[in-house]
Amino acid sequence: MNAKELRDKTPDQLRDQLASLKKEAFNLRFQKATGATENTARVRQVRRDVARVKTVLNEKAAAAAASTEA
Repeated sequence: MNAKELRDKTPDQLRDQLASLKKEAFNLRFQKATGATENTARVRQVRRDVARVKTVLNEKAAAAAASTEA
């Protein structure tokens, strides 16, 4: 997933995706704690995807606030 794809989505879609990524991150942490993790690199990838989604959401919120002020 890249930021360009995320910028094409609506804020509601981004919030839904953020929720699913957080669930996946929780499940991966749980698997890591129990030693059942198959793909350890996925933990890092999900963390970065969460950060990307949050960044795009904040950009959209700032743009909406800027357009309201002007």
